[in-house]
Amino acid sequence: MLLMQLETPEKFAFLHIAHHLAHTNGIIGDKEKIKIEDYCTEMGIDNIIFDKENYHLDSCLDKFKTQKNQRILLLELMMLVHVDDKFNKCEEELIEIISEKFNIGKTQVQYASTWGKAASALREQALLMTDNT
Repeated sequence: MLLMQLETPEKFAFLHIAHHLAHTNGIIGDKEKIKIEDYCTEMGIDNIIFDKENYHLDSCLDKFKTQKNQRILLLELMMLVHVDDKFNKCEEELIEIISEKFNIGKTQVQYASTWGKAASALREQALLMTDNT
């Protein structure tokens, strides 16, 4: 929804961070895979093969120069966090690192989490309504 506003380097950085977030508990679920594919479609880019060994969070985060795009990153990641109805400790720690780097306060993070949960639930409802099987 908001990802088209990102610059091309930010889109690829976002995708790497999204994969990192989805892999934090060691297993990427089907709903997370589908959401990442949705992100790719929205941004008009191909998915990546996530290479954990060569991934550097800080270099990805450094691509987000404006406060607006930093907040888009947080909002969209919160949809991924809540797509499986689980906000695990590893995901929480990654969100905390991101919010601290971008100086996003706890209240704003909570708002983003609430928005992500609601947006994810609405997306799920739309998918159920449009499923013809």
